[in-house]
Amino acid sequence: MAQLYFYYSAMNAGKSTALLQSAHNYRERGMDVVLYTAAIDDRFGEGKISSRIGIESDALTFDSNYDFFEVFSKDESARHSHCIFVDEAQFLTSSQVDQLAKVVDFLNIPVLAYGIRTDFQGQLFPGSQRLLAIADKLSELKTICHCGRKATMIVRMDEHGNVVKQGQQVEIGGNDKYVSMCRKHYREAMEHD
Repeated sequence: MAQLYFYYSAMNAGKSTALLQSAHNYRERGMDVVLYTAAIDDRFGEGKISSRIGIESDALTFDSNYDFFEVFSKDESARHSHCIFVDEAQFLTSSQVDQLAKVVDFLNIPVLAYGIRTDFQGQLFPGSQRLLAIADKLSELKTICHCGRKATMIVRMDEHGNVVKQGQQVEIGGNDKYVSMCRKHYREAMEHD
């Protein structure tokens, strides 16, 4: 029986690496997989899932208008997929998470979603919030703060290395803009003037 999985973490925990490794495992056994990434994140090229350790794969892209259930219920070849992988799952809409759950429940295709749980202000992303609410399996991928504790929060930095405390929830970036920290150091960074 298929299930909906959500693998979440702060940045730099190896989510894309884990996704690409799992997709490789399916392919190695002769199974068909479909990979997705958010259209909004084209840092590595359109439709690319790329890991900091240097592995990458082509992927389909989704935006807020993409209907996963419609695609998989109407496309005969898509219906024969053995697994769907979604990178940058925090950018899914709540409705899209529900669509993916329908793919699992009615088409019996497992969905493995990988994403960040909270933004730089400590607020849940809509896609992550819905995945935390309805996923069959939740798994936290861990990374560490500069102090050695588990990092659960993300701090946004400007081009001068200053902490950004306000702004749009979504601003695409990597190590150049974001630092993963434990809650204590996140709080200290956000409260420092």
